[in-house]
Amino acid sequence: MALSKNTIKTLTALHRKKFRQKYNNFIAEGDKIVGELIRQRHYPVQEVFALPAWLEVNEPLLQENSIPFSTINDAELRLISQLTSPNQVLAVVGQPLEEKTVDWSDNWSLYLDGLQDPGNVGTILRIADWFAIPRVIAGPGTVELFNAKVLQATMGAFLRVQWITQSLSAIRSNHPTLPIWAADMAGEDIFKLEAPKAGILVIGNEGQGVSEQVKAMVDQQVAIIAPHGSGAESLNAGVATGILCAALRRGRA
Repeated sequence: MALSKNTIKTLTALHRKKFRQKYNNFIAEGDKIVGELIRQRHYPVQEVFALPAWLEVNEPLLQENSIPFSTINDAELRLISQLTSPNQVLAVVGQPLEEKTVDWSDNWSLYLDGLQDPGNVGTILRIADWFAIPRVIAGPGTVELFNAKVLQATMGAFLRVQWITQSLSAIRSNHPTLPIWAADMAGEDIFKLEAPKAGILVIGNEGQGVSEQVKAMVDQQVAIIAPHGSGAESLNAGVATGILCAALRRGRA
């Protein structure tokens, strides 16, 4: 059965942030991400729209988990997709409630201070996943997790890394002794410092760096020191985060 105009309207509305917030749903796309979504329980999958070839492989799992699904064709997928090149399947997924209780002392967390680039934010979630950093905190001004470009860039890491929307001041007021480090080109060489077992690493905005308000709450500014002969002015936020996380994890299992 062809998709109704009302269904198409509802799905395309979820391309926009205000409707994702209104309905507490978001769209996830592609074989890898949707395949992982239907195998987990944290994010409730409301409905799946897929090409026949995808359903041929995955229909038993959808039925096993009581997930409603519709068979669509290529033209319909292009109508409802947010991607330039739609990939077989699209799912409508519920936004889970954020956990209110967090044990900040159990591990490192990454704090994003107004990061706007979806690719950087998605990459940082993948980096957190790789280095077993359990949480990424979205500070004010940071792009929304459920932005389509962010989700695609995570390559499914958002399913394993907790996303928390909170200000650093709220965390600091409740946990005054928690170590807070911030990436800054004027900071100390992170590879010469002994990292505590837990804390928060702040990654600043792509153009402005760490805000002055956040700097006032930081215990230690850290940097990646370029070797002699380097001609680069700076590193992109995602690349820098990967190097900094490697430094935090060095010598630790």
